[in-house]
Amino acid sequence: MSKVREAMVPEPRTLEVGAPAQEAGQLLARPEVRAVLVCDDGRLVGVVTRKTLVREVVAPGHDPKTMTVGEIAEEPHYTIDSEMNLDEAFRFLEDEDIERVPVVENGKLVGVLSRELLQRRLAEDEPTAEEE
Repeated sequence: MSKVREAMVPEPRTLEVGAPAQEAGQLLARPEVRAVLVCDDGRLVGVVTRKTLVREVVAPGHDPKTMTVGEIAEEPHYTIDSEMNLDEAFRFLEDEDIERVPVVENGKLVGVLSRELLQRRLAEDEPTAEEE
């Protein structure tokens, strides 16, 4: 049985808690970036989205150069363990209707699992008619 660790994208781009919110804004300005993972010495502590930046920095008029991502990061809604089996992980992503989820190992962020990549991986693992 394949595990999440075999299908995840390892070492995702993160910001440390002390990084200025402006750095998160620069990353989120790129269309392919939907969220920035915030870590404290490798431990996932939160997530910053465009919505977070607007609500916590822009709307109240804070300075994004002095406010840190650690001050505004929201707790991640979900994480999954690197040892979860892929079928179970896929069901979880489908049930919760989420596109990607941080992967942790003993509290440390080790990767990100994408539903799209997982679907492809599971399709590749399906036995063909000749193999059955």
